[in-house]
Amino acid sequence: MLSEQTRSIVKSTVPVLEEHGVAITTRFYENLFVAHPELLNIFNQANQAQGRQQAALANSVHAAAVHIDNLEEILPTVVQVAHKHVSVGVLPEHYPIVGDYLLKAMKEILGDAATDEILEAWAEAYGVIADAFINVEKDMYKETEDQENGWVFFKDFVVARKVKESDVITSFYLKPADGSDVPPYTPGQYISVRLTMPGEEFLVIRQYSLSQAPKPDEFRISVKSENDNDPNGVVSNYLHRSLNEGDPIEVSAPAGVFVLDLSKTTPVAFISGGVGITPMMSMFETVARSTPERPTAFLHGARNPNQHAFDSDIQSYAKKMENARYKTVYSDEPNGFITREMLEEYVDPASDIYVCGPPRFMEIMIRELRGLGIPEEQIHYEFFGPAMNLTMDSE
Repeated sequence: MLSEQTRSIVKSTVPVLEEHGVAITTRFYENLFVAHPELLNIFNQANQAQGRQQAALANSVHAAAVHIDNLEEILPTVVQVAHKHVSVGVLPEHYPIVGDYLLKAMKEILGDAATDEILEAWAEAYGVIADAFINVEKDMYKETEDQENGWVFFKDFVVARKVKESDVITSFYLKPADGSDVPPYTPGQYISVRLTMPGEEFLVIRQYSLSQAPKPDEFRISVKSENDNDPNGVVSNYLHRSLNEGDPIEVSAPAGVFVLDLSKTTPVAFISGGVGITPMMSMFETVARSTPERPTAFLHGARNPNQHAFDSDIQSYAKKMENARYKTVYSDEPNGFITREMLEEYVDPASDIYVCGPPRFMEIMIRELRGLGIPEEQIHYEFFGPAMNLTMDSE
């Protein structure tokens, strides 16, 4: 338990964190990687280059300060981030290092404003939050290892098949190198893949959604190629161009909290944009196979038909379902966007609704769903990369 004085001091830093939070986390990462370059084997450098990781950490620090009187309020975020940590191999011994450099960054950026009293209060608060992460992740690691066909950290896999799904999306079917089966997973979860890439000094890790209903002997990920100038495309383009059938790849066990509620048979809707279709495929295929009578809507936005993956698969599944509606729009065509009217036509207001796509797409979809009066607890969404705040404007 934190003392009232500690909580009061931490809360008093909220305005400062709103103004200087990103500067603090940017300095933190700069200093951390100079002192501990081995951690570059864990962190996504594309997110660092774009400032996304710095912004995400600043949001998390700010949220901790805001909710310091009741840290249970941030538990859902702790669990979500813990899944990411477990999927890349974050360990308890990393937390003291992070805490040390975070406090040093506060002092460097804030100068005399970061008094000894403030730093001591934040050190105490960080210790409590770090313990929460460590305990949650300890349980996750144990559960991951103890499950059927489970393991911790990374396991050797091979690319069994490589299938082009559209002009920009390719699927990779991955099987354990030792011939074993894979653990079960909940539709919507992701895996991390770890690679040694030519020209890269450190290992690279990326998360990709599992894009098919669970199968006993394989995982499938479906990866979008990116523009060569996009730092997010370094790994995905390598996979497209250089990873071939029979090649080795290291894989983590499935993780993630953006998952289909398998206990429900009430209406469900999937709304995706671009490569955001990948977790939806796992969910939709599962519904089609296990509860084909469930009222289901699937709305997808793509740039054009050539970039639309899985169209024939979705149509095939939908035909076998009792009450499935499927709609696609293409942004290269006039009025090629999912509108509020379209949502009203296709989505049952009683539905659990799953949304995935680029941040701006999700902002618009979630805003429109709220505008239709859909309760917050029925709207589920997932981010690409670090969890960042959606900006819900009123345009």
